[in-house]
Amino acid sequence: MEGSWVVVGPTGGEGRVGATNIGRLRQGKAARGGAGVTSWDLRVFAGVVGFMGCLLLVASLLMSAVHQVQFRNGPISVNFRGLQEVKQNLVRKEQAEQIMHERLIQMATLATTKNESDSDNFALWEEPYQQARKWKPCAAKHSLADEEPGKNNNGYILISANGGLNQQRVAVCNAVVVAALLNATLVLPRFLYSSVWKDKSQFGDIYQEDYFVNYMKSDVRIVKDLPPHLQSVDFEAIGSQITDNDIMKEAEPSEFIKSALPVLRKNHVVHFLGFGNRLGFDSVPVHLQRLRCRCNFHALKFTPEIQKLGSLLVQRLRGVSEMQTEMDKQLFGGNMIDAVSGEEHTDDAGGPSRYLALHMRFEVDMVAYSLCEFGGGEEERRELHAFRETHFPALATRLRNITVSPEELRSQGRCPLTPEEAGLILSALGYDHRTFMYVAGSQIYGGATRLRPLTRLYPNLVTKEDILSSDELAPIKNFSSRLAALDFIACASSDVFAVTDSGSQLSSLVSGYRVYHGRGRAPTLHPNRKRYAQILSEEGGIEWSGFQKRVRTMVEEYKRVRARPRGRTVYRQPRTPGCMCRAGGDGSVDF
Repeated sequence: MEGSWVVVGPTGGEGRVGATNIGRLRQGKAARGGAGVTSWDLRVFAGVVGFMGCLLLVASLLMSAVHQVQFRNGPISVNFRGLQEVKQNLVRKEQAEQIMHERLIQMATLATTKNESDSDNFALWEEPYQQARKWKPCAAKHSLADEEPGKNNNGYILISANGGLNQQRVAVCNAVVVAALLNATLVLPRFLYSSVWKDKSQFGDIYQEDYFVNYMKSDVRIVKDLPPHLQSVDFEAIGSQITDNDIMKEAEPSEFIKSALPVLRKNHVVHFLGFGNRLGFDSVPVHLQRLRCRCNFHALKFTPEIQKLGSLLVQRLRGVSEMQTEMDKQLFGGNMIDAVSGEEHTDDAGGPSRYLALHMRFEVDMVAYSLCEFGGGEEERRELHAFRETHFPALATRLRNITVSPEELRSQGRCPLTPEEAGLILSALGYDHRTFMYVAGSQIYGGATRLRPLTRLYPNLVTKEDILSSDELAPIKNFSSRLAALDFIACASSDVFAVTDSGSQLSSLVSGYRVYHGRGRAPTLHPNRKRYAQILSEEGGIEWSGFQKRVRTMVEEYKRVRARPRGRTVYRQPRTPGCMCRAGGDGSVDF
């Protein structure tokens, strides 16, 4: 252990040893008129030193035994870093907790230790299976030998997608639809470098290029590069560059036909720069909606490197080597690793351990952009203001001329949930302190002090950095998009997926992936932030039973199985024509 041991005796100081008692021996010598140290004095001193040595030995053995018990009872037996180091640092440094709801946290702490009988409740780990199983995936290709579209089309579509992994994934599949709509050849999408994500990865670094091209070849012609005569063209100079300012967000297909098709026919190339959420949902014809779902749920496969590492991550989370689910087949294909490092950990029935994945969208960019406040006072406000000035200059400029009310934003449900608020929801739903939890998006703003309320409720928190060794992560450690792909895999494969932000692309894509490939056995917990803000605003006069009831009602409403509502994304809610079909009791299928 670091540091020295200190043994404290009775309050009067009679039992203290070491330098203090040596001083007293010297004082005794002076009191006896300068006589030398007697054999009795030496025997007393030797006895005290021997007693201290015994105490240190016993204490060391006890600490070792406690460590072994904690290690063996832990969820996995690999070298923890990540959140485990954060939790250890919290204890060592005795850092203050960043708490906004002290009364509820106290009640939740008590509840999570009493929920053990409820934690095995079937409803906590399943979605409404009888209703969910009626929906079947319907966007897959039936054959890879289908006839390819003709090469005589209107030209080439090139996109340069902004954002992180998940926003770029949406842009890719929207580009497939636009290329089909405009009868154009799609050039393999490019990914723009972001000052926030700081990742230079391109399509082929994340997804399997050949698989993507071949899977979509009967619907859209896809090439890896522009033909030589177009590669040196200045798109902006010839009027072929279309930015996000030129096309409204979630535009109808007719807008692309109106604005992009004439340019395409004239110059034989159009470059969409940014292309963030530019294509809408409700006005897209069924045959094009199917292409969107075919791209997202079937054609985009992670590279073998990511698949193998993701397979290893999921197996260690489950504690078993067998891959059995449909989700596994879709995520890993033929790149599943059949080995688990360390001890296997199982549930009480001897089966694979269940785990809950929590997407904690509380990174500094999200917090700063929200314009909300989270109890950090003036220091927090200065820090977030500085971040906006650097990374969101347009937003920072607007804020100089307007007044924003953080309280109003919170009441409208526009503030991301803190780790503390996420923990309160899980506690109210009945998950006890033993719950094994994988946390995605683990670069929490505020660090250890912000995370501690959650780790107090749920000590078995891990991230990919805890499960995978430094050597295993080394090939992708400097690439945020590839690391995000591991979070995608772990969340998609989890027994329960809990989200904290309805606007997050990862939450949206993983939720939809679980609906599409989960076969009715992949529940997602999704709070209504506006309703939750109302509940929290009344915390001073609410008892735990009332809080629990209101939170459960809020979450259960989202778990209801229904077709995609108008205006909602098919990436999150694929139960819609062109994506999924609903089987009738007589074997018929609609949509």
